Amino acid sequence: MMLPLIQYAQTISGCWYGTAFVAGLQERQHNYMIELILTEKGPEVKGLLNYHFRNLYRSVPVNGKFDRKKQKLLLSNIPLIFYKSLENMDVDCLMDGLFTLVLARAGSTISGQWYPDSNYRYTCPPIQVRLSLDRAQPMSDSLIQAIKSSKEQNLVWAPSPTSDAASNPMLPPRTVNDFSNVQEQPKRIEEVVQVLEIEDDSVKIFLYDNGEVDGDSISIFLNTKLIASHQRLTNQAIRFTLPLDELLEYTDLTMFAENLGSIPPNTALMIVEGGNKTFQLRLSSTMEKSAKVRIKRIRKKIQTN
Repeated sequence: MMLPLIQYAQTISGCWYGTAFVAGLQERQHNYMIELILTEKGPEVKGLLNYHFRNLYRSVPVNGKFDRKKQKLLLSNIPLIFYKSLENMDVDCLMDGLFTLVLARAGSTISGQWYPDSNYRYTCPPIQVRLSLDRAQPMSDSLIQAIKSSKEQNLVWAPSPTSDAASNPMLPPRTVNDFSNVQEQPKRIEEVVQVLEIEDDSVKIFLYDNGEVDGDSISIFLNTKLIASHQRLTNQAIRFTLPLDELLEYTDLTMFAENLGSIPPNTALMIVEGGNKTFQLRLSSTMEKSAKVRIKRIRKKIQTN
């Protein structure tokens, strides 16, 4: 019974997802949301590091070594955004990562720290990391192609309200006529990714391609109504504001895949802003399944003296 587990533990290849935070600072605004795609050949490891920090997004190639006996992963010379960077002037810290692979029946994890190199040791604190293996995402040829793609290795962009407003107008949440997608949506399985609780009467939604800008196209459903179709996911946000009806128990927002792009599945980074809360979600849809975010409006708590 243990043989499959032992074999599985001997590779670091796969798609790893999770968060990282600046050591000693537990505030939410210092969190990094990370996707790490790795392939292993002998002791050598290469791949892509995609991460989102505040309003900045980066995708950079990574190289390193994996010691199978010690289950240790070393990634060297990785540029990470300095946590005190200003909104319009981000600064990178060159860091090395030392991580440990841990296998458990509940799922494999990579945990450890990014350490600043000698030139940054007095200014850049360590960053603690914990990532989980996405077993539903196999290391297929499409992922290997994504790692080799020079477009992705050189992808660096920083979404901002100014640039988004100039190039991608905000969509009005009104019903759109698209007979084909409206007829197809009920046939697909709907997976609730997360339930969000919001006190405000509206939320702002931002949708980006999740790292690989590969031609993903989506439709967006508000409850059962189609409010946007033939929207291409890029490094410029699809933006819209949604009203929340207090009389409804939930408001559902569904991402419907119109295609899978050149690198399946159809994936998106969704940022939801409501009041003083900001949520960062990774959505994945296929031609059989749609990703859904469920938003619940709650009453504001009345503070009493």
